[in-house]
Amino acid sequence: MTNLSEYYKEAEATRVRVLSEALPYIQKFANRTIVIKYGGAAMKDGRLKAGVIRDIVFLSCVGVRPVVVHGGGPEINTWLDKLGIEPQFKDGLRVTDANTMDVVEMVLVGRVNKQLVSLINQAGCAAVGLCGKDANLIQARPVGREGIGFVGEVTSVDTSLIESLVNYGYVPVISSVAADKTGQAYNINADTVAGEIAAALQAEKLILLTDTPGILENYQDPSTLLTQLDIKKVRDLIAQGIVSGGMIPKVNCCVRSLAQGVKAAHILDGRIPHALLLEIFTDEGIGSMIVASEYMT
Repeated sequence: MTNLSEYYKEAEATRVRVLSEALPYIQKFANRTIVIKYGGAAMKDGRLKAGVIRDIVFLSCVGVRPVVVHGGGPEINTWLDKLGIEPQFKDGLRVTDANTMDVVEMVLVGRVNKQLVSLINQAGCAAVGLCGKDANLIQARPVGREGIGFVGEVTSVDTSLIESLVNYGYVPVISSVAADKTGQAYNINADTVAGEIAAALQAEKLILLTDTPGILENYQDPSTLLTQLDIKKVRDLIAQGIVSGGMIPKVNCCVRSLAQGVKAAHILDGRIPHALLLEIFTDEGIGSMIVASEYMT
């Protein structure tokens, strides 16, 4: 009985400590915009998805203004397979011919986006689904690489619709499809879209949910996680080859958003339950935070 009593006392103390630790962060980030790029395993695993959705709703309920940007590569591949279209990639980019673009738009805008909107609504918030075409939110252009089709990049972001929705308490959920001035649709990397939207909104934070712990000095050793870096350190790591492969575009996306006024950019493992809350509302965090040099603590 004594051991059980001690266990309950310890559990209670832990809960009180966590809540107490969270309070100053809740106060600090109230009415601040946080852009969350949602993808990876956290989108494919039903249990993890439910946790991310609850975290987003929690953020909204405590006064943070979340904006969600998503991709959906695995589901695009599933539907391409159903339609007998073989997925192709070149230099890490999805080759997007006209038929593939139709599938990308159908899946991201019509299916994945509305599923996320529905889940957020069911969890207690009011979400609105958008893509870059809505109210000319995002203007796109081709990335200019030969042989990849309708793969685009962001030329401008009009935040007026997002700001209107957020001001009225809605959670915008944005898929990474946009169009150029002629109306031609483009498939854009969701990390890039999230970074550009965060910059245009002058967001407090950009958070990329990934399938890695963050930035590691040794990619095979999670204990080498770098929890806080400035832009110079990140560039040094790229030059040294420590940051490489698929992490480079994510890091560059973060650096670009910081250079345009975002206060902090985070890369964290969406496979960890409640990673969002742990990163935002605890002293130690759980991933890698990149800041401009003047914000280093």
